[in-house]
Amino acid sequence: MKFIQYFGLLALLATGFSQHSTAEETSATPASPLPRVLLIGDSIRGGYGKGVQQLLNGKAEVVMNSGNAEYTGTGVKKIDEWLGDGKWSVIHFNWGLWDMYGWQYDKEDRSPAKYEERLEVLVTRMEKTGAKLIWATTTPACPEVEKTMRDKFKKPLQITPEIQKQYQDAALRVMNKHKVAVNDLYALMLPDLKKYQNGPDNVHFSGAGYGLLAQQVSKTILQQLDPQPPR
Repeated sequence: MKFIQYFGLLALLATGFSQHSTAEETSATPASPLPRVLLIGDSIRGGYGKGVQQLLNGKAEVVMNSGNAEYTGTGVKKIDEWLGDGKWSVIHFNWGLWDMYGWQYDKEDRSPAKYEERLEVLVTRMEKTGAKLIWATTTPACPEVEKTMRDKFKKPLQITPEIQKQYQDAALRVMNKHKVAVNDLYALMLPDLKKYQNGPDNVHFSGAGYGLLAQQVSKTILQQLDPQPPR
Protein backbone atom coordinates (compact mmCIF):
# COMPACT_ATOMS: atom_id res chain seq x y z
CA MET A 1 0.00 0.00 0.00
CA LYS A 2 2.63 2.50 -1.09
CA PHE A 3 1.23 4.56 -3.93
CA ILE A 4 -0.91 7.03 -2.00
CA GLN A 5 0.57 9.88 -0.03
CA TYR A 6 0.11 9.66 3.72
CA PHE A 7 -2.36 12.51 3.87
CA GLY A 8 -4.28 10.99 1.01
CA LEU A 9 -4.70 7.86 3.07
CA LEU A 10 -5.84 9.86 6.03
CA ALA A 11 -8.50 11.43 3.83
CA LEU A 12 -9.52 7.96 2.67
CA LEU A 13 -9.83 6.60 6.13
CA ALA A 14 -11.61 9.67 7.44
CA THR A 15 -14.14 9.26 4.64
CA GLY A 16 -14.45 5.52 4.44
CA PHE A 17 -14.04 4.50 8.04
CA SER A 18 -15.51 7.43 9.94
CA GLN A 19 -19.08 6.24 9.68
CA HIS A 20 -20.65 5.90 13.09
CA SER A 21 -17.48 7.28 14.71
CA THR A 22 -19.39 10.26 16.06
CA ALA A 23 -20.84 8.39 19.02
CA GLU A 24 -20.70 10.76 21.95
CA GLU A 25 -17.55 10.39 24.01
CA THR A 26 -18.42 10.60 27.69
CA SER A 27 -16.20 12.62 29.96
CA ALA A 28 -14.87 10.79 32.97
CA THR A 29 -16.47 11.28 36.36
CA PRO A 30 -13.78 10.74 39.00
CA ALA A 31 -16.29 10.61 41.86
CA SER A 32 -18.50 7.97 40.22
CA PRO A 33 -19.18 5.01 42.56
CA LEU A 34 -19.55 2.73 39.54
CA PRO A 35 -16.68 0.77 37.99
CA ARG A 36 -15.18 2.67 35.08
CA VAL A 37 -14.91 1.04 31.67
CA LEU A 38 -12.92 2.43 28.73
CA LEU A 39 -13.80 1.48 25.15
CA ILE A 40 -11.00 2.05 22.63
CA GLY A 41 -11.54 1.55 18.91
CA ASP A 42 -12.32 2.94 15.49
CA SER A 43 -15.64 3.62 13.78
CA ILE A 44 -16.88 0.12 14.63
CA ARG A 45 -16.54 1.03 18.32
CA GLY A 46 -18.27 4.28 17.43
CA GLY A 47 -21.18 2.24 16.11
CA TYR A 48 -21.73 0.08 19.19
CA GLY A 49 -20.44 2.43 21.91
CA LYS A 50 -23.71 4.16 22.78
CA GLY A 51 -25.46 0.82 22.92
CA VAL A 52 -22.93 -0.39 25.46
CA GLN A 53 -23.45 2.75 27.53
CA GLN A 54 -27.19 2.12 27.54
CA LEU A 55 -26.91 -1.58 28.34
CA LEU A 56 -24.50 -0.95 31.21
CA ASN A 57 -26.33 2.08 32.57
CA GLY A 58 -26.33 1.84 36.36
CA LYS A 59 -23.75 -0.96 36.28
CA ALA A 60 -20.67 0.82 34.95
CA GLU A 61 -19.51 4.23 33.78
CA VAL A 62 -18.63 3.62 30.13
CA VAL A 63 -16.17 6.05 28.54
CA MET A 64 -15.03 6.06 24.90
CA ASN A 65 -11.72 7.31 23.57
CA SER A 66 -12.05 10.74 22.00
CA GLY A 67 -12.30 10.66 18.22
CA ASN A 68 -11.27 7.61 16.22
CA ALA A 69 -8.50 5.33 17.48
CA GLU A 70 -7.54 4.64 13.85
CA TYR A 71 -4.54 2.30 13.59
CA THR A 72 -1.99 1.09 16.13
CA GLY A 73 0.39 3.95 15.33
CA THR A 74 -2.25 6.45 16.44
CA GLY A 75 -2.82 4.33 19.52
CA VAL A 76 0.84 4.49 20.52
CA LYS A 77 0.78 8.28 20.14
CA LYS A 78 -2.47 8.85 22.05
CA ILE A 79 -2.79 6.04 24.57
CA ASP A 80 -1.57 8.14 27.50
CA GLU A 81 -4.13 10.83 26.67
CA TRP A 82 -6.95 8.29 26.48
CA LEU A 83 -6.00 6.54 29.70
CA GLY A 84 -5.65 9.79 31.64
CA ASP A 85 -4.97 9.73 35.36
CA GLY A 86 -8.14 8.02 36.59
CA LYS A 87 -8.65 4.39 37.57
CA TRP A 88 -10.15 1.94 35.09
CA SER A 89 -11.79 -1.34 36.03
CA VAL A 90 -11.96 -2.69 32.46
CA ILE A 91 -10.43 -1.59 29.15
CA HIS A 92 -12.06 -3.10 26.04
CA PHE A 93 -9.97 -2.32 22.97
CA ASN A 94 -9.34 -2.97 19.28
CA TRP A 95 -7.16 -1.81 16.44
CA GLY A 96 -7.17 -3.58 13.09
CA LEU A 97 -9.16 -2.26 10.14
CA TRP A 98 -7.00 0.82 9.69
CA ASP A 99 -3.85 -1.27 9.95
CA MET A 100 -5.07 -3.77 7.36
CA TYR A 101 -6.42 -1.23 4.89
CA GLY A 102 -3.32 0.94 5.23
CA TRP A 103 -0.79 -1.87 4.90
CA GLN A 104 0.24 -1.55 1.24
CA TYR A 105 -0.93 2.02 0.65
CA ASP A 106 0.61 4.07 3.41
CA LYS A 107 4.26 5.09 3.62
CA GLU A 108 4.25 4.28 7.34
CA ASP A 109 4.69 0.60 8.12
CA ARG A 110 1.36 -1.09 8.89
CA SER A 111 2.45 -4.64 8.15
CA PRO A 112 1.34 -7.55 10.37
CA ALA A 113 4.79 -7.58 11.97
CA LYS A 114 4.63 -3.88 12.84
CA TYR A 115 1.02 -4.32 13.98
CA GLU A 116 2.16 -6.99 16.43
CA GLU A 117 5.02 -4.82 17.64
CA ARG A 118 2.76 -1.86 18.33
CA LEU A 119 0.13 -4.01 20.04
CA GLU A 120 2.85 -5.25 22.38
CA VAL A 121 3.63 -1.64 23.31
CA LEU A 122 -0.04 -0.79 23.79
CA VAL A 123 -0.91 -3.82 25.91
CA THR A 124 2.16 -3.29 28.08
CA ARG A 125 1.09 0.31 28.67
CA MET A 126 -2.53 -0.60 29.47
CA GLU A 127 -1.44 -3.31 31.90
CA LYS A 128 0.13 -0.61 34.04
CA THR A 129 -3.34 0.76 34.82
CA GLY A 130 -4.26 -2.39 36.73
CA ALA A 131 -7.46 -2.70 34.67
CA LYS A 132 -8.78 -5.98 33.33
CA LEU A 133 -8.07 -5.96 29.61
CA ILE A 134 -10.35 -7.30 26.88
CA TRP A 135 -9.16 -7.57 23.28
CA ALA A 136 -11.96 -7.29 20.72
CA THR A 137 -11.01 -9.15 17.56
CA THR A 138 -11.32 -7.08 14.41
CA THR A 139 -14.68 -7.47 12.68
CA PRO A 140 -14.60 -8.98 9.17
CA ALA A 141 -13.29 -6.95 6.26
CA CYS A 142 -15.82 -6.53 3.48
CA PRO A 143 -15.77 -9.46 1.03
CA GLU A 144 -15.47 -7.27 -2.07
CA VAL A 145 -13.27 -4.34 -3.06
CA GLU A 146 -13.69 -1.60 -0.45
CA LYS A 147 -15.93 1.13 -1.85
CA THR A 148 -13.91 4.23 -0.98
CA MET A 149 -10.77 2.87 -2.60
CA ARG A 150 -12.79 1.79 -5.61
CA ASP A 151 -14.91 4.92 -6.11
CA LYS A 152 -12.71 7.74 -4.83
CA PHE A 153 -9.18 6.55 -5.51
CA LYS A 154 -9.89 4.09 -8.34
CA LYS A 155 -7.75 1.48 -6.65
CA PRO A 156 -9.07 -2.07 -6.22
CA LEU A 157 -8.40 -2.84 -2.58
CA GLN A 158 -9.72 -6.06 -1.11
CA ILE A 159 -8.67 -7.60 2.19
CA THR A 160 -8.92 -11.35 1.82
CA PRO A 161 -9.57 -13.72 4.74
CA GLU A 162 -5.95 -14.86 4.38
CA ILE A 163 -4.66 -11.31 4.87
CA GLN A 164 -6.97 -10.69 7.80
CA LYS A 165 -5.81 -13.93 9.41
CA GLN A 166 -2.24 -12.64 9.44
CA TYR A 167 -3.39 -9.70 11.56
CA GLN A 168 -5.63 -11.87 13.73
CA ASP A 169 -2.78 -14.26 14.45
CA ALA A 170 -0.40 -11.40 15.22
CA ALA A 171 -2.87 -9.91 17.70
CA LEU A 172 -3.60 -13.23 19.38
CA ARG A 173 0.09 -13.89 19.93
CA VAL A 174 0.28 -10.67 21.93
CA MET A 175 -2.94 -11.34 23.84
CA ASN A 176 -1.97 -14.91 24.70
CA LYS A 177 1.44 -13.76 25.89
CA HIS A 178 -0.15 -11.22 28.24
CA LYS A 179 -3.14 -13.44 29.16
CA VAL A 180 -5.62 -10.85 27.89
CA ALA A 181 -9.28 -11.89 27.65
CA VAL A 182 -10.56 -12.10 24.07
CA ASN A 183 -13.98 -10.99 22.84
CA ASP A 184 -14.30 -12.61 19.41
CA LEU A 185 -16.35 -10.07 17.48
CA TYR A 186 -15.01 -11.49 14.22
CA ALA A 187 -16.61 -14.87 14.93
CA LEU A 188 -19.80 -13.15 16.10
CA MET A 189 -20.36 -11.24 12.85
CA LEU A 190 -18.94 -13.59 10.22
CA PRO A 191 -21.83 -16.10 9.98
CA ASP A 192 -24.41 -13.38 9.27
CA LEU A 193 -22.18 -10.88 7.49
CA LYS A 194 -24.59 -10.45 4.57
CA LYS A 195 -27.39 -9.70 7.01
CA TYR A 196 -25.59 -7.11 9.12
CA GLN A 197 -22.85 -5.52 7.01
CA ASN A 198 -23.75 -2.43 4.98
CA GLY A 199 -23.10 -4.15 1.69
CA PRO A 200 -20.31 -6.37 0.39
CA ASP A 201 -18.05 -3.36 -0.22
CA ASN A 202 -18.52 -1.72 3.20
CA VAL A 203 -16.85 -2.61 6.52
CA HIS A 204 -19.58 -0.95 8.59
CA PHE A 205 -22.79 -2.43 9.97
CA SER A 206 -26.50 -1.74 10.14
CA GLY A 207 -28.19 -0.59 13.32
CA ALA A 208 -29.15 -4.19 14.04
CA GLY A 209 -25.55 -5.25 13.53
CA TYR A 210 -24.26 -2.64 15.95
CA GLY A 211 -26.96 -3.69 18.40
CA LEU A 212 -25.67 -7.26 18.28
CA LEU A 213 -22.12 -6.04 18.83
CA ALA A 214 -23.22 -3.88 21.77
CA GLN A 215 -24.89 -6.86 23.44
CA GLN A 216 -21.79 -9.02 23.05
CA VAL A 217 -19.43 -6.28 24.27
CA SER A 218 -21.64 -5.53 27.29
CA LYS A 219 -21.90 -9.21 28.20
CA THR A 220 -18.14 -9.65 28.02
CA ILE A 221 -17.48 -6.57 30.14
CA LEU A 222 -19.93 -7.72 32.81
CA GLN A 223 -18.18 -11.09 32.95
CA GLN A 224 -14.93 -9.29 33.75
CA LEU A 225 -16.55 -6.99 36.29
CA ASP A 226 -18.23 -9.86 38.12
CA PRO A 227 -16.33 -13.06 37.31
CA GLN A 228 -17.96 -16.26 38.48
CA PRO A 229 -15.98 -18.24 41.05
CA PRO A 230 -14.70 -21.62 39.89
CA ARG A 231 -16.96 -24.55 40.69
